[in-house]
Amino acid sequence: MRITLIHNPTAGRQSAGEAARLCGLLAERGHKVRYRSAKDSHWKRALKKPADLVVVAGGDGTVARITRRMVGRGVPLTVLPTGTANNIARTLGLVERPFEELVRSWENPRRVRLDVGVAAGPWGERYFVEGVGAGLFAMLLAQPESEKMKGRAAAVESGLRRLRDQAARCEPVEVAATLDGKDVSGRYVLIEAVNLRYVGPNLHLAPDSEPGDGQFDVVMVSEEERERLVRYLDEWQENRERLALLPTRRGKRLEIEWTGFALHIDDKLRPKAKLKPEKMAGLVEARIGDAGVEFLVPA
Repeated sequence: MRITLIHNPTAGRQSAGEAARLCGLLAERGHKVRYRSAKDSHWKRALKKPADLVVVAGGDGTVARITRRMVGRGVPLTVLPTGTANNIARTLGLVERPFEELVRSWENPRRVRLDVGVAAGPWGERYFVEGVGAGLFAMLLAQPESEKMKGRAAAVESGLRRLRDQAARCEPVEVAATLDGKDVSGRYVLIEAVNLRYVGPNLHLAPDSEPGDGQFDVVMVSEEERERLVRYLDEWQENRERLALLPTRRGKRLEIEWTGFALHIDDKLRPKAKLKPEKMAGLVEARIGDAGVEFLVPA
C-alpha cells in the first residue's frame, strides 16, 4: 500500500531512532512509505498526496488533528499509539498490541467508522473527535501556564490527582442547555458531550459508547453528584474498566447558552485570550451528523 505516515516524535516516551524504526517496520511488509513529522509544517501538505492509508504514530492530540483534516477525503486511517493516554486508540482497541501485530492486521482488517462531531459557536464551526464540555476539564485547561506545564511533565503520576483535587473544590458552572430539544439546564461540576469511551487520563466515562453509532454521551455531574465523581477518581486505578456510574444521557445535539465561561472543544479552550467581546458569548452547539472517518483495526 501507499502509506502516509505522520509521526509525533515527542509523544510519550519514545527512544532515539523511532522514526527510522517505524518506516522500516512498514517497508518490511512491502508498503511504500511517505514519512512526515507532526512537528514539520509540511505534514498538512502530505495528507493531500495520493495514499491508500494514513498512519498516525502519536498520541490523542496528533490523532485528533489528523482525523479532523481527513473528514470527507475517503482515505482510511489507523493508529500506532505512542502517546500517554491514547484514548482514541484505546476506544478502537489498538492499545497494548505490538506494532508488528497492528501492521500485519492491515492486510485483512476490520473497518470501523468513528464519528466526528461539529462544534458551532460565535467563533464559527470546527470538528471535534474527543468531546465538548464545560466545568472540570475546561477549568484545568484554563489554569495558568505554569500549572499546565507542571501537569504535562507529570501526566502519568499526577494527572488523576489533579483532576480529583479540582473536582473536590471547583465552583459549579450555571449552564442553560438542551439535549435533542429537552432541557438539561443546571449547575454542573462537569458537563461533557463525550464522543469516545475514554477521556482525560483514560477515564472510562462512556462505557456504552460505540464508534460510529451516531450519538454522543453527555455526562452531567451536578453539585449533588460531586461526591460520586470524587469517589470515582479516588478508586479508578483499582480497575481501569470499572463503570463510572455518573449521570449520562445519549443524544445527537447539545445546545448551550454560552455566557463566556471556560469551554473546551477537544484540547482547544474558549474563550481565547484577547477575544473580541461579541465572540465571548452566544449559542454553542455540539452535534453528531454525517461527518466521520474510517479506521482500520484488527479483524
